[in-house]
Order: sequence, then structure tokens, then C-alpha cells
Amino acid sequence: MLVGCARREAPGRDRVNAQGGFTRKGWILFAVMALVWGITYLFIKEAVHSITPPAVVAGRTLLGGLVLLPFALRSGALKAAWKHWPWVLAFGLVEMAGPFLLLSHAETQLPSGLTGLLVATVPLFAVIIALLRGDRTALAPVRLGGLLLGFVGVAVVVAGPGLFPSESASVVAIGEILLTAVLYAIAPFIIAHKLSDVPSIGTITLALFAIGLGYLPAALLTQHEMPTLRSGISLILLGVVCTAVAFVAFFALIREVGPVRAPLFTYVNPIVAIVLGTIFLAEPITPGLLIGFPLVIVGCWFAGTGGRLRPRKETLPPPQMP
Repeated sequence: MLVGCARREAPGRDRVNAQGGFTRKGWILFAVMALVWGITYLFIKEAVHSITPPAVVAGRTLLGGLVLLPFALRSGALKAAWKHWPWVLAFGLVEMAGPFLLLSHAETQLPSGLTGLLVATVPLFAVIIALLRGDRTALAPVRLGGLLLGFVGVAVVVAGPGLFPSESASVVAIGEILLTAVLYAIAPFIIAHKLSDVPSIGTITLALFAIGLGYLPAALLTQHEMPTLRSGISLILLGVVCTAVAFVAFFALIREVGPVRAPLFTYVNPIVAIVLGTIFLAEPITPGLLIGFPLVIVGCWFAGTGGRLRPRKETLPPPQMP
């Protein structure tokens, strides 16, 4: 037998691209995520007008789970995901339970465009997590400089002139968004290192139902009024488009480009959020946003990519002789 022959992969398993290079498929998935999660902030802003944050979380997760359930059952992915339920639940808590509630509550105080901009710090935290895991490429001068520039941009946005009212509620809301960014940065590493052998649709479906059922009692206790038509439609779009469809694309993007580069689409989300917020919600473009936004975008880009559109190809060792 030859030494080092390739093993046959088990069917139905999702393999993660360890090198994390952007392929054509990766860029397509990147564009899908940039658009789909860019419009999320607009839908959340509309939904919380007459739906409480716990009800928004329960509604979008249960609806998203119902959309994916037939596919997960037919493929047997749900049964496979159940065998890894502790990590599936951990993923749901980090990616859904915490962020969905924090975002919904924060958008009762903040414009949707600002929310999208602050969430764009996800790649900065992803680089820090990679560094803590031993990825020393984050110490490269260009990436480290981008990391510092990105945090300067966040500081300008948070403390910039004319950005938000001075009441404590807005400060708390900004803290909620930054905590959301940290959680969003952790989730891809759980997928890549703990759930890479689990069919993605099974993981997503099981996590959505777990979080949705967990929030259902709070939703029933806090929702005392009939939602408006706009809020109801926004919640449906959140569940179908921004949850079910988005998570399928998100898992595919992580498999294609890796957990560090996958969050790069959050650079584009604020542009979508700010444009939609300005057009549909008449949200103002403040000096803090104008000054801090370019700094965050440029800083995140250099921190995550080192300034390259495509990573350098690694030199493979020569094959072993028989």
C-alpha cells in the first residue's frame, strides 16, 4: 500500500476550507450574506415597533426552523445533529439566543444604520480570537495596524459628535451591540472546529428550535398587543430570509473561506443598513458616522485580510514515495 493515501470522506459531512481562500463561490456567498444580513437591521427596526424583543427572537427562530425542518428530516441531518446536541446548543446560544435579543433591544434605542456599523467590528474580534488560538499571522504589521485603526474608528463612532443622545439607554444599547459582535465572532470557530462533521442544515434547524422554544414563554408573557401589519411582515421576512436562508448561506461561506475570513461580509452590512435606514426610516447621517465609518471599514479589511484580496498560496510538501 502507498503511504499517505487519501481517505474517503463520509457522506453528508461539511468540510471546512482550512486555508480560507476566497473562491468564486466564496465571493457569491459573501455577496448573499452582505445583502441578506444587511437588510436584517431594517426588518428588526420595523418589527420592534409593535413586537417585543423576546417575541421577535422566538418568532424568527421558530419560523426559520419550520422552513428548514422538512429538508433536515428528509436528509437525516437532524438525527445526525442530535448526536452533537451540546455543541449545537452552544452554537445556538452564541449565534442566536444572545445576539438576536441584544439586537432587538438595542434597536429600540439606536438607528438601524448605526447598529449595522457597530456589528461590522465582528472581524476585529475574530482576529483577536484567532490570535488567542495561536494564529500568529494576526501579528503581521498590516493586520495589527488594521486592528488598531478599526478600534479607533469604533471609538470615533461611539464618541463622535452628533451621533446619539446622551442618555444612558443609548450607551447601554451600544454596549449590547458590541457584545453581539463578540458573540458573532465566536460562533464561526464553533462551527469550524466542533461542528464541521455535522450536516449544516441539521445544526441550524436544531439550534433554531432550541432557541425558539426557549424564548417562547418570555414572548407570550411580554407580548400584550396585536402586531401591526408592517411589524408582522418584517418578522416573517426575518424568519424566512434573514434566518433560514441566511444561515444556510453562512455555513456554506464558513466551509468555503474559513472562520476568520467568513465574517468579512459584515464590512458591507453597514452600507446596506445605512442606505435602507436613510431611505425607508429617514435616519440621519451624523458626523460620527461619516468620520468613523471609513476607519472601521478600512481597519477591518486590513485586520482580516492583510490587504490582499486572495491569500497567498501555501507551498505543499512533496508527496511521499511508496
